[in-house]
Amino acid sequence: MAGRPRDGSRPVRAGRLGVGVVGAGRVGPVLGAALANAEHAVVGITAVSMSSVDRAEALLPGVPVLTTPELVERSELVLLAVPDDQLAELVQGLADAGIWQPGQLVVHTSPDHGVGILAPAMAAGAIPLAIHPAMAFTGTSVDLSRLRDAYCAVTAPGPVLPIAQALVVEMGAEPFVVAEQDRPAYADAVRAAVSFSTAIVDQSAGTLSSIGVERPGRVLGALVRSAVDNALTAADGQSAL
Repeated sequence: MAGRPRDGSRPVRAGRLGVGVVGAGRVGPVLGAALANAEHAVVGITAVSMSSVDRAEALLPGVPVLTTPELVERSELVLLAVPDDQLAELVQGLADAGIWQPGQLVVHTSPDHGVGILAPAMAAGAIPLAIHPAMAFTGTSVDLSRLRDAYCAVTAPGPVLPIAQALVVEMGAEPFVVAEQDRPAYADAVRAAVSFSTAIVDQSAGTLSSIGVERPGRVLGALVRSAVDNALTAADGQSAL
């Protein structure tokens, strides 16, 4: 699935894909930029609000903003970076409209789901992949450097699992496999880590602010990072010393 994007625009080097990004929130433009850095051609992105348009332009300059049907029709790899509660309806709606194409790669970024939610696209011959980067996104270029230190949960049918793993490596991250039935537990784990970390920092920063400490985030920075590093080392069964 290499060659030229379906809209006849710029050619893609052999082995490269025409990528369409559905969703210009914090995740989609960053992953699109990471794939562009790996020499894939981003053929379009969807964006509704002015902030999402600005984000898309900042991370994917010159990439056209398209409607979802236009984008899917032009793409060899469709990246669905939409809120979890919109994913099922989006996939089914595109199936009902007959827009999914045989051999097309369809990737979603939801932590909650494996490839089962992509069944309507699979029925049309699309290849389903689930890739979730285990990191908190800012929606800026900062995320591209953070992605190089991140891990991505991948779920896919056995024959195409190497494709998902290769895409993660191309984006600069490290893949690890999560079984279809284990995706809900995985989602619980990553959400707990993010919410707990955020709550503790907010509480501590608020206390420091109340006693007159300026820039409490900077004061807490080294403490929080070292404490988290020690906890993560212990989680891997290693000594912090």
